[in-house]
Amino acid sequence: MSRGGEMVYIPDDSDFSSFRDQCESLEGWHCRYNKAGVTVWSQGQEESCTVQKIKTRISCKDVPAETLYDVLHDTRYRKKWDSNMIETYDIGRLTVNADVGYYSWKCPSPLKNRDFVTLRSWLPLGNDYMIINYSVKHPKYPPRKDFVRAVSLQTGYLIKANGDGACILYYLTQVDPRGSLPKWVVNRVSQFVAPKAMKKIYKAGLKYPEWKRRHDPEYKPWVYPEQNTLPSVSLAELSVQHAESLENIDEAGLPEEHLSTSDHEA
Repeated sequence: MSRGGEMVYIPDDSDFSSFRDQCESLEGWHCRYNKAGVTVWSQGQEESCTVQKIKTRISCKDVPAETLYDVLHDTRYRKKWDSNMIETYDIGRLTVNADVGYYSWKCPSPLKNRDFVTLRSWLPLGNDYMIINYSVKHPKYPPRKDFVRAVSLQTGYLIKANGDGACILYYLTQVDPRGSLPKWVVNRVSQFVAPKAMKKIYKAGLKYPEWKRRHDPEYKPWVYPEQNTLPSVSLAELSVQHAESLENIDEAGLPEEHLSTSDHEA
C-alpha cells in the first residue's frame, strides 16, 4: 500500500475507495471455495503463490454492520474468539482514525509462528465500515527471535450493511509470510483456514453485544476518539517494512502434518 514503497503515510479516501473496489470486484479473482455462505477467492501467480492475494466473503444474518465493526476493533474481545492469536496490543496513536499495533499468531504445525507490526486505519462510511493495514517498522518493536516477522502488503475488512440488522463481511489480505511455503499451506489457507476464520468472526459478532454489556460497555475509542489514551506516535518514527530486509526461511520442504488444535479452531 505504501506509495512509492518508501514513505509511511496514513491512508486517505482514495486508498479506502481502492480497497472497497478490490473487495467488490470479481475481475481477476479465481474462486477457490464456495460453501455454506462463505466464498474464498485468490489472485496471483499460482507458482509463486507465497504472496497471493486472498479475499473472503461471508453473509452475516442477525449481526448489524456496526456490531461487527466493534468486534474487529475490540482487542479485549479478540482474546475470546481468535484462538490462533498469541498476542495483540496497540502501540500508539497517529490520528483519530489511525494507529500502530502488534499482532502475533500461531501458524499451522510444523511452520514457525509469525508476527506483524502494522499501521492500521479505519473509516466509517454511512452504514459501511472499512479497516485496513500495512506493515511498518517501529524502532522499539524490532523482529523477535521466537517469531518470523511477516509483512502485510495490504490487509483489511469491508463491512457492508445488508438490510435490517445484517451485514456482509469481506476480508482481503496480501501478506508476505517470509518463507518459501509448501503448496499445501496455501491450499489449506483458502480451503480450510479462511472459511473457518470468517465463520468465527460471524459467531463472535452474534455474542459480542452480551459480552460488551458486561465489559465496559461505553468504552469504544475507535468510535469516541476522546477515550483514546494511547501515546502519540509520529510518522517520522516509522518506516516501511520491506520484506527483503527480513530473514527469509525456507519451509517449502516441510511435510503436511495432521491439523493442530489451533487449526481446527481457526
